[in-house]
Amino acid sequence: MRLARIDTPTGPRPVVQDDDLWAVVVDHYAPVLERTGETYPVDGARLLAPCEPRVVLGMAHNSGPEDRLVPPQAFTKSARTVIGPGEPVRLDPAAGRVVVEGELAIVVGRTARHLTPEQVPGAILGWTVGNDVTAYEQSALDDKFTQSKNGDGFTPLGPWIETDLAAPDDLAIDVQVDGATQAEASTSGLAWDVVEQLVYLTSHLTLGPGDVVLTGSPSTSAHVVPGQTSSITIEGVGTLTNPIV
Repeated sequence: MRLARIDTPTGPRPVVQDDDLWAVVVDHYAPVLERTGETYPVDGARLLAPCEPRVVLGMAHNSGPEDRLVPPQAFTKSARTVIGPGEPVRLDPAAGRVVVEGELAIVVGRTARHLTPEQVPGAILGWTVGNDVTAYEQSALDDKFTQSKNGDGFTPLGPWIETDLAAPDDLAIDVQVDGATQAEASTSGLAWDVVEQLVYLTSHLTLGPGDVVLTGSPSTSAHVVPGQTSSITIEGVGTLTNPIV
């Protein structure tokens, strides 16, 4: 099932895809989706960020097997950095070199605290494409990542939430800049898998409906400059495209 948020003449609406239509629903996070009867064609609809998180977390040093030599850790990103497909990532010239990072993103579906491995699947609403934009040179100046991770538009999400994903631990990720592939990898390259991440994170804080976890970048980064366009494709989910300005 594919869930999204679209712009309509009366404002943003949560929707579910029914063939060639977006059907408006009351609440993405309800146990049963209740359709309102309002529909819009899929073609031509303006997609927004597919969720509105209160909490955005990113797994730190989760780029390869060697990262299991250190304990799992995570950083926070401001929810104000979240943008949708087609919205611009805005670079500050003073920030230095900037990279896009293609990552599988978890969208939480219910209040989650102290999850066990068995409880993790039931806490996940679905999956979307995440772009953990990073001002690379700022990371060495701030080990909390506030300076490097929180620029305007530094967390593109989309284009939608895919709820039916059989094997999130082995999905191909393709990162393109201006149509040319700059990085290819798989979620199988992550040190800490999805279950381990949510068990760890919810042992320290409560996550709620719509919150997002960026699961890590298994060598899926690419340098970008103003005037370029990044496109990140994750197998089974979709493609997220954003201009860099």
